[in-house]
Amino acid sequence: MKTKEKFSFLQSFLKWREKHITDKQFILILSFLVGIFTALAAFVLKFLVEYIKEFLTENFDTTGANWLYLVYPVVGIFITGLFIRYIVRDDISHGVTKILYAISRRQSRIKGHNVWSSVCASAITIGFGGSVGAEAPIVLTGSAIGSNLGSMFRMDHKTLMLLLGCGAAGAVSGIFKAPIAGLVFTLEVLMFDLTMASLLPLLISSVTAACMSYLLTGTEAMFQFHLDYPFALERIPYAIVLGIFCGLIAWYFTRSMNWIENIFRRFASPYSKFVLGGIMLSVLIFLFPPLYGEGYDTISLLLNGTSSAEWDTVMNNSLFYGHSGLLVLYLFLIILFKVFASSATNGGGGCGGIFAPSLFLGCIAGFVFSHVCNEFSIGDTYIPEKNFALMGMAGLMSGVMHAPLTGVFLIAELTGGYGLFLPLMIVSVFAYLTIKVFEPHSIYSMRLAKKGELITHHKDKAVLTMMNIESIMETDFLTVKPEMDLGQMVKVISKSSRNMFPVVDVNDELIGIVNLDDIRNIMFRQELYHRYTVESFMTVPKAKLVTTDSMEEVMEKFDTTNAWNLPVVDEDNKYKGFVSKSKMLNTYRQVLVDFSAE
Repeated sequence: MKTKEKFSFLQSFLKWREKHITDKQFILILSFLVGIFTALAAFVLKFLVEYIKEFLTENFDTTGANWLYLVYPVVGIFITGLFIRYIVRDDISHGVTKILYAISRRQSRIKGHNVWSSVCASAITIGFGGSVGAEAPIVLTGSAIGSNLGSMFRMDHKTLMLLLGCGAAGAVSGIFKAPIAGLVFTLEVLMFDLTMASLLPLLISSVTAACMSYLLTGTEAMFQFHLDYPFALERIPYAIVLGIFCGLIAWYFTRSMNWIENIFRRFASPYSKFVLGGIMLSVLIFLFPPLYGEGYDTISLLLNGTSSAEWDTVMNNSLFYGHSGLLVLYLFLIILFKVFASSATNGGGGCGGIFAPSLFLGCIAGFVFSHVCNEFSIGDTYIPEKNFALMGMAGLMSGVMHAPLTGVFLIAELTGGYGLFLPLMIVSVFAYLTIKVFEPHSIYSMRLAKKGELITHHKDKAVLTMMNIESIMETDFLTVKPEMDLGQMVKVISKSSRNMFPVVDVNDELIGIVNLDDIRNIMFRQELYHRYTVESFMTVPKAKLVTTDSMEEVMEKFDTTNAWNLPVVDEDNKYKGFVSKSKMLNTYRQVLVDFSAE
């Protein structure tokens, strides 16, 4: 079908839809379609990751180290880097951060290539051993599906935001078979305001995606878990300590990841980043094979193992094989180095998220904590390793993502471990409270928060985030030069409908302002026209707004100066326009109305 025919068909459909289907009904239909498409995307991604991994590693020797661990990860991030640089030609890392940025700065519009590019890039990265997860890329993919589907049918900004959220909810629900977690993730991490108008579409996408996943892969939970030891009250203190332990590990993971990423940013050449990331990743995976890929095999082992013989198999394929006494040290070193492997994967040119690393680290942290308690007889209570490994997963996810509800519901749905709901909540809450002491924002939102580009549940700040200087700046002010005399100034005044005139030099840099009220007493006296120059009666502005200022900074400057108009300059002090307090408040009120409407 040619482009013109497609456009004509779409126009005809849109006209028919307006007559026969209401906006609310159509949003529900679109949310249903988003759920189907995101589940299919999740299935394709998981299939590709597992197929590539099995193809590459099925013949590995379990009794010793495998030198191909030094090769596969490097090849994977190299291919991914070339794919991103020469085919996608866009940055597709930090998927959830990009969604938050799209909500706050791009009117919820995500580029079309994100519908498929993250799936391809992350499948190659993870299949070849990249130590990251597929979940953040599929969340970006799902959000892109929702955003682009809404754009195709010319939906407004508010509806695009809702469909973007539906895509994220459907992606989490589809890849984890966790519909409640998909809904809660959208509300907690993407910071959507829950209204009755948004609840139903989000639920439809989540449930539809989960049902599609059941049809494609079966109804069993992602991780098999059998509750051998029901939770007892005497284990509550241990759960609290585990929560604090997970919060500290989450803090270490967050800070270390930012520090390592900053190191990679210092290299301008992508090949320098690739060499550093490739060497770091391949060496770590060679020494610690559980770091290969998502690490879900290790999670399954620790959740289902019941004896030292089974737990020791986590050291298969490594130099530690056969040294059962080093199990705790081995797992502790993995906790320490996992962040280096994940950061090296993305920093070196790979593509992936931190969902899986959070689950992986949490499972190991919970296991190590309980195993040490049992080995050294800390207290009189037996601490079941598999239970605490499960609880650790919820704790790490809650801490890293600042999302305790997501951690609780996701782990319960992932494993069917609903019998541990209370301890899951205890660990999640204490992990969250612990990291909040050190980090006010999650690993996803901290970059945007530093730039003032993060939408939050605080409506006042959220509305300011959705505004920007460009949208309220007025540019119809006539400029004058400092050497112009009063007569020339009067000619400019006669052509203008404004009472303020920015004074700029030969380089268009702002050096002052002329207010009409300040020269009203002399502007009609012709004998003074050649006596005064603009430089003699111009005034210095009370403050200057910079185009890079956040709206909170703009509001603060207006409050500090009590001015009603302030000039705007760029970072080189070149004049750009004016912002008036009245227009800013009117825009704020309108955005608040739109943002708060059901």
